[in-house]
Amino acid sequence: MSLSSVKAFFAEKAPDITVIELEQSTATVAQAAEGHGVTPGQIAKTLALRVGDEVILIVTRGDARLDNRKFKAKFATKAKMLGFDEVEAETGHPVGGVCPFGLVKQHTIYCDIALRAFDEVVPAAGATNAAVRISPVRMAELSDAAWIDVSDV
Repeated sequence: MSLSSVKAFFAEKAPDITVIELEQSTATVAQAAEGHGVTPGQIAKTLALRVGDEVILIVTRGDARLDNRKFKAKFATKAKMLGFDEVEAETGHPVGGVCPFGLVKQHTIYCDIALRAFDEVVPAAGATNAAVRISPVRMAELSDAAWIDVSDV
C-alpha cells in the first residue's frame, strides 16, 4: 500500500519523477547509499517525531543527527522519536521506507537546511527498496515542507 501511495503521489504531482525499485534492501543509510551510488549525506532520511500531541516529520541528510540544542530551541521540547510500531500507523510507510510523500495522515513536514548542500538527494519512496532522485528544493515544495536548522551538520 505504501509504495503504491507514493507512486500515486508522484503520478499526480510530479509525473516526471520515477520511483526506483532495487532488488536489495535500502532500509539503512549505508545500504541506500551503496544501492544508489551516492554518498551517505545524499540519502534524505525522514525522521518521525512527537512534539506535544503532534507528529512531525523531519527530512535530513543521511549522515546527520539531530542536534538536541537546536531542536529544543525550535520546538521548545526534547526530540522524541516515534516508537517502531507507531511509524507505519502514522505515515503508512514501513521503517526504512519512510518519506514525506504519499502519507496516510497529514503531518507537518520539515526539511533540514543541511540538505541544500546537494543538487540531488535520494529519499525513500514508501518501501525498504524504493527511492526517488530529486532536488532538495523540489522535495520540500512537493511535500509542503518548511526549512529548519536542526541537524549537527
